Amino acid sequence: MHTKQSLHTNLSTLGIDPRGTLMVHVSYKAIGEVEGRGDAVLDALCEYMRDGLLVLPSHTWYVNCENPVTDVLHTRSCVGALTELFRTRPNVRRSLHPTHSVAALGADAESFVAGEELINSPCGKGGVYYKLWERNAQILLIGVTFARNTFIHGIEEWDGAVGSLSDKLTDLYLINHAGNRLHTPQYRHCAKLGSEPFVKLEPQALQAGVMTLGRFGDATTRLMNAAPLRALVAGILQKEPSHLLRY
Repeated sequence: MHTKQSLHTNLSTLGIDPRGTLMVHVSYKAIGEVEGRGDAVLDALCEYMRDGLLVLPSHTWYVNCENPVTDVLHTRSCVGALTELFRTRPNVRRSLHPTHSVAALGADAESFVAGEELINSPCGKGGVYYKLWERNAQILLIGVTFARNTFIHGIEEWDGAVGSLSDKLTDLYLINHAGNRLHTPQYRHCAKLGSEPFVKLEPQALQAGVMTLGRFGDATTRLMNAAPLRALVAGILQKEPSHLLRY
């Protein structure tokens, strides 16, 4: 059985910078049995990153034109049990994005998530995913593949991918911490295969030294820094803008 301490040791072995910014996409089931369950997993991450910034997705992309309102305090994350547990923890700050919010914990969490209500696409310039690139954050995938690496959607938006976003805005709304209703129209993801083709980037990332493999509990991990990942994928998109629309 894994423990908070053994998972903490795993993070150190992986080479996570405890004073940096760490974005985590995680499958709780893939980690295996943990003493203390999900709270122990989050405790290991939070305690390891206590001098840095820890970020997890808290997406609500099931919000749509038929169900157009996200409540930052009450609408549940749809990307895993740990993300929902994390976003409700004390001192965690959730960004004001109607479909692709993140939850952040750390000294500059408030400024990191600020301004998301002004972003009109899932990962637009100036938003949290762009900030990951600006600070060359580490991205850790625990028990999941590149198909769950939302940062790549950002690269699509910034570096010339075609066919990934809708041409028309969808009227969506967000209820903020004060209970005010904000109009937050969005260009939505529309690629037929979604993010599944992102997986084909993994061999190139591994060969180029952009990604390293490791273990966290029973789960296979994929660790990368945002800046070299963007450089790799942007180069691919420059040659073939529709590369991520198919396997």
